[in-house]
Amino acid sequence: MKDAGIYPRAQLLAMGYDDHSIRKAVRAGSLIRLRIGWFATPNADETAMAAVRDGGVLTCVDALAFHELWIPPGHKDRLHMRRSRSMRGKNRACRPLQGYLTTADRAVDSIAVALSCAARCLSAEEWIAVCDSYMNATGKSLGDLAQELDGAGPTVTDRLGRTERLSQSGTESIARLRLRAVGYNVVVQPQVDGVGRVDLRIGVLLIECDSMLYHASKEDYERDHHRDRRAMVAGWLKLRLTYDDIIYDWEGVLADIREITRAERHRARSVRKRALVERSVRQSLTGGSVPSNEDWGC
Repeated sequence: MKDAGIYPRAQLLAMGYDDHSIRKAVRAGSLIRLRIGWFATPNADETAMAAVRDGGVLTCVDALAFHELWIPPGHKDRLHMRRSRSMRGKNRACRPLQGYLTTADRAVDSIAVALSCAARCLSAEEWIAVCDSYMNATGKSLGDLAQELDGAGPTVTDRLGRTERLSQSGTESIARLRLRAVGYNVVVQPQVDGVGRVDLRIGVLLIECDSMLYHASKEDYERDHHRDRRAMVAGWLKLRLTYDDIIYDWEGVLADIREITRAERHRARSVRKRALVERSVRQSLTGGSVPSNEDWGC
């Protein structure tokens, strides 16, 4: 587990310190006293230090960012921390949708606790996208996540049912949720001949959702344009969406997708295009499951 460099007194004692050596380390500058009973090393995480100094611990989106999960924009305007009812501080504290959490014994909440608090601060689609990111990065299943969040309340349980561990990015998750919300049958991470995995599919319309720093090199840029060209030659429609498209211009994106689908160009009506979709469905299946009508997208 990632170490924030901040420790309560009990943890320092377990690490071999005693009260005399703690005081000595504070005088020498190798430990910094943040508040009564809490200490930090000189290179400790600054955001977590601010939370502990204010009588709490780091949680919610700040803890999720500490754990290196994808975080939607617009949530770094304040410190996200939680504190026990007996503590007071200058920053507004986060708390879960249901009940209160016990006193923390670490400076940064676990991912599960942070997700419980983030369910209040994030929108439903943002929270689901973070859960997608967590499952995809760790290989955890929906059952694993549901167990970690057991007792978080019915709203969290409902949102968990809309997660998708195959999603490769936060932008992909948000696009999937928004498209399904307006009635589109969206297939996640389908396999396509000559192209490989793509982010989303609606009928014969393939949608790629780029992250903010997606094209990190010239090789990435050229590879994706080669994939786009091969998809078009094979008979697929291809739409590549940027981070700004999805986060800041979704109405424009949706209008374009509606224009494509209104003309039914995305439907696999011809023998050739139906064969394309059938091959994609078969290649995407795992464990011999039977494709649904949504998978065919015809």
